[in-house]
Order: sequence, then structure tokens, then C-alpha cells
Amino acid sequence: MDKRLSIVVIEPDPERAAPIVDGLREIGDHDIRIISEETGLARHIAEFRPDIVLIDLANPSRDVLEELALASGPTERPVAMFVDRSDEHLTRAAVEAGISAYVVDGLRPDRIKPILDAAIARFHMFQRMRAELATTRAALEERKVIDRAKAVLMKARGIDEEAAYALLRKTAMDQGKRVAEIAQQLVLAAGLLSCG
Repeated sequence: MDKRLSIVVIEPDPERAAPIVDGLREIGDHDIRIISEETGLARHIAEFRPDIVLIDLANPSRDVLEELALASGPTERPVAMFVDRSDEHLTRAAVEAGISAYVVDGLRPDRIKPILDAAIARFHMFQRMRAELATTRAALEERKVIDRAKAVLMKARGIDEEAAYALLRKTAMDQGKRVAEIAQQLVLAAGLLSCG
């Protein structure tokens, strides 16, 4: 964590916020903003566009935890949540909400840097996993469309699967498009022709 970070600290109690800010200043020259009210939280965070969000709660309820997590954008940036006490349900709710670090027993200044480093690393790991999952899902959907297009060609032209794929590939090359695009167009056209 060598670069200067923009950090939002969500803490309604100024006395609890002060040591957090002091701890953050000890680990680097970061742009730190404190949000003390929970109303309009998503809007405030969107305005600041922080690199990371720290949420400090004495006794969170599940509803407050979920609302704070969603407002802080856990899929857009690392979010670390510090609570004084927790239970199994709150921990599960935090994980399901996408919190990068969920720390019980409050926030002590000496723990800030390792927790921030872990939250950032975990966030980037999950971001990579989400991207890989999206790529895999897109490839699977393309494969399904290509298979449907091959079936349309096989039925319409009385050809085998290999010839159907070769025809799709040749058409794609001739038009400077991807095979999946041609397959999608063919499946769409076949659907229009068979309607009614």
C-alpha cells in the first residue's frame, strides 16, 4: 500500500473516528474523509469515489450491515468492516454482501495497515474471479448459440455438424465477424421464420 489512497471512513461517533483517522495518517499520506450520517450514504460515497471504504460499527444489526455494504459498493472497491461484537448471522451477512474484510473486536490503529492490505488483496482476488466467471459464462452462451445455429443449418441444408460449423466459420470470415455473431443472427432469423 505505497500509493496515496482515497479512503472513506463511515463512523457516526466522532470519538471513535479520531483514532481511526490517526491510525490511517500514521501509515501514509492518504486522502481521508469521514461520513458520520447514514442517510444518503451511497450518494456521498459516489461523490468521493474512494479507493477503499472503512466501516466502523459498535453494534450492527443485519439490516444496517447490508445497507452499509450495498451503499459502499463492495463490487467496486474494497470494503473493510469493523465491529465490536458479532455473531454467525452477521458474519454470514457481511460475507454475502461482499465485504472484503470483516473484523470483530473493533478497530485498533496498529491493525489498520495489515487489515487494509488484506482487504485490498481479497477484493482484487474476487474481482479476478468475477471476471473469469463472466468470461466463462459468455463463452458457454456463445457455444450454446453456435450449437443451435449448427442444428438450424443441419436441418435446413441436410448437412452434418462438421459441414454446418464450416459454413458458419466461412460466413463469419467473409463478413469479418465472429462465428458467434453469425450464429446469433442465424438463430434469430430462424426464430422469426418459424414464428406464426
